[in-house]
Amino acid sequence: MLRAAGAELRVALSPHASDFVAPLALQAVSGHAARQSLFSPAEEAAMDHIALARWADALLYAPVSAAGLARLAQGLAEDLPGAIVLASRAPLFLAPAMNTAMWEHPATQRNLRQLAADGAQILEPGSGSLACGETGSGRLMELEQIVDRLRLALAPHPWLGWRVLVTAGPTWEAWDPVRGLSNRASGRQGYALAQAAAERGARVTLVSGPTCLPCPTGVERIAVTSAQEMLQVCQGLVQRENIDLLIANAAVADHRPATILTHKQPKQELPAQLALAANPDIVKTLHEDPQAPRRILAFAAETHADEERAVAKLRAKGADFAALNDLRGGAMGTEENAIVLVSPRQRWVLPRQPKLDLARALLHHLDSEIGESD
Repeated sequence: MLRAAGAELRVALSPHASDFVAPLALQAVSGHAARQSLFSPAEEAAMDHIALARWADALLYAPVSAAGLARLAQGLAEDLPGAIVLASRAPLFLAPAMNTAMWEHPATQRNLRQLAADGAQILEPGSGSLACGETGSGRLMELEQIVDRLRLALAPHPWLGWRVLVTAGPTWEAWDPVRGLSNRASGRQGYALAQAAAERGARVTLVSGPTCLPCPTGVERIAVTSAQEMLQVCQGLVQRENIDLLIANAAVADHRPATILTHKQPKQELPAQLALAANPDIVKTLHEDPQAPRRILAFAAETHADEERAVAKLRAKGADFAALNDLRGGAMGTEENAIVLVSPRQRWVLPRQPKLDLARALLHHLDSEIGESD
């Protein structure tokens, strides 16, 4: 996963690591021979552990056991990883994994506090099934989260100090306690945009309609249900914070049932027609707010090829940048997307690709355009 993210890797094993995973397997996935011993005549002929410590831009110790944490907290260099940690000035990330009782032991917690005070970033374990057969805390952080944390910490941060507000997902407009109006949006593109903005150093708040997606690393999420609730939360944030960028990606329902029933009606009593009321336009309302975001990126999902009309519609609402989804190729509820991004001066066609890759590319173009206009 790190290689897929573009990282170049070297692997150094603690004395017992090879009891769990073959060094040859680590060589195959890293592309380089795994180092195993601090006292190997061949490997240490030129003090290679010092060279490795100087080479690395970051150190990831994963998984690190309770014994490993104790050695690191004491500054012991009795094995290869310990020596590399002491000889390196690169950021250190520790991903503990152990039995719940060992994780909760006062000695382990004391060692963690010391390591954090020394500057290490602790990738806290989760809860779940453990190797010992028990269930509890101490489970290695999910690998995707580890990679996300590294990317968040190590990527360039051109948006450091920015406040970014992202809306994502569908809205649910209740008719009765069971039925309602919604759409097929999954929220994946909005969540990807929130993650990509956080990776660029921004402080990101994600206002999300109903989804089953985990909150992106480094992002604050506020869950909402209806369009009116989404607008209310966004207005509060806009009026309290100086929002530098609003990314309006949510697939907000245009209408809601005019009357909300308190009880579910039998189907034989359902009316043949349902009266609707128009929902407020979130982008337009926030644009007209006295504390309006400095810039607005708004999305339009269309099933026709009239790009000019779609861009004009978004600009009439106050959007500085328009992102157009052509739904004829499929976008809602899928893992991939294609977008046309239009600014006042330029136009980019972003081909179909995974939504997170697309989000990073889109914000890169947006960043270059904002930089030129500032």
